[in-house]
Amino acid sequence: MKAHEMFLNSIENKEQFWAEQADQIHWFKKPQTILSQGENNYPVWFADGELNACYLAIDKHIEDGYGDQVAYIYDSPVTDTKQKITFNELKENVSKFAGGLQSLGLKKGDNAIIYMPMIPQAAYAMLACARLGITHSVVFGGFAPHELAIRIDDCNPKAIITASAGVEVKKRIPYLPFVKEAYEMAVHKPEHIVVFDRQLWGNKV
Repeated sequence: MKAHEMFLNSIENKEQFWAEQADQIHWFKKPQTILSQGENNYPVWFADGELNACYLAIDKHIEDGYGDQVAYIYDSPVTDTKQKITFNELKENVSKFAGGLQSLGLKKGDNAIIYMPMIPQAAYAMLACARLGITHSVVFGGFAPHELAIRIDDCNPKAIITASAGVEVKKRIPYLPFVKEAYEMAVHKPEHIVVFDRQLWGNKV
């Protein structure tokens, strides 16, 4: 089926179309209801289905035999760093991160804020949250403490996941001090601040 035909089919026969697409992925509990109405008459897709986005992004590929293939390429011209991460390596890092969050008491239904530079650990954090069923809010690392405090009060996170610092060209961005300042400004006080301690130019930053 051509792309245009697929598009028309998704509009004209949307329930059948998306039921067919749902057959292409792995569900922990396959949905019987494709489209229903939720609160305020909003459409709800696959209401009785259960899956895990982290499992689909990592584990399923490993089970299909692609564990040694590259899943993630990190290329930072700012720090002159290039890294290729396989699905097996990604699973190991994400599982460790998820285990750490779990040991702090974070569980399905909790919220977390991720306030990090563009580094692999940010992806590990997002995937680890998805693995545990934690709703994560990614906050742009360029935001000042006041803007971060607003987002803390908006989502009431149980944890903030951050890094000691970021870097732009030769400029150091002090993430952790910003987080501490935002914590003091916010009404809601997260129970945990999880910090990745970066080392740049041979020094902790």
